[in-house]
Amino acid sequence: MPFKNITVAGAGVLGSQIAYQIALNGFNVTVYNHHIDTAESRINALKADYQRDLNLTDQEFQAGLDNITTITTDLKEAVKDADYVIEALPESLKLKEKFYAELSQAAPAKTIFASNSSSFIPSQLVKFVDRPAKFLHMHFANKIWRFNVAEIMGTEQTDPAVYQEVVDFAREIKMVPIEVHKEQHGYVLNAVLMPLLASAMQLWANDVSDPQTIDKDWMISTNSPMGPFMILDMVGLRTPYQMELNAYQTTKDEIHQTIAKKLKAMIDAGHVGQESGQGFYHYPNPEFEDPDFLKK
Repeated sequence: MPFKNITVAGAGVLGSQIAYQIALNGFNVTVYNHHIDTAESRINALKADYQRDLNLTDQEFQAGLDNITTITTDLKEAVKDADYVIEALPESLKLKEKFYAELSQAAPAKTIFASNSSSFIPSQLVKFVDRPAKFLHMHFANKIWRFNVAEIMGTEQTDPAVYQEVVDFAREIKMVPIEVHKEQHGYVLNAVLMPLLASAMQLWANDVSDPQTIDKDWMISTNSPMGPFMILDMVGLRTPYQMELNAYQTTKDEIHQTIAKKLKAMIDAGHVGQESGQGFYHYPNPEFEDPDFLKK
């Protein structure tokens, strides 16, 4: 059956974007978040971006907001009539295990579950749900209204009909569905992108070069419009930090711990990227917007 009522769990940088993008395209959206005011402010803050990039009028943006019918801290309330739940919580396996145990108890039998996880694959999370045939991943890139791909990846237990429903839904919210046919850490995008970001962070962590110089070299040498640290600022530093912690726990390679410590120091100082006004660059007028940035 076509989806009608969508719940987005987690209103961080991506969760807020996912919720609004779905609402803008006519679905009834409920947002589950531990802090209602934070969810509201993040969603409302998208207005300037949507108006700049998609030329939305005030009335069109408001029409999307009007489809976000509920923002709640009560999970049972959030999913009581959900056709589809998209989980966009922090990249902690322990946190996700707890969430899916609670979600499995609270959600109706009809509800399909999806994770937006960047660092885990579906088979790592499916064991936490009560409906493996109705579980898969739907992964979005940051600034989803511009970089509009939805990477869709299931497990061997995912019902093909459920998978197709999610592919169809992606198109309905103006995403380009990227069908991932077997489990792959990083899906397609991050499988290509993360080695670049990891290499750049290693150069920085080992004091080989500074972030702006690394970005300049990459941009000049490859004619890329963005360097790796610009991308990290856009993504926000919390997710890379958690991914480096996960990598250290898995590999015990000390470089991941070193990177995590340096990122943690920035996060503790409130410098988490574009969202906070400072990351590796300063916003809203970042150094790389200087016309002479690549000439210095």
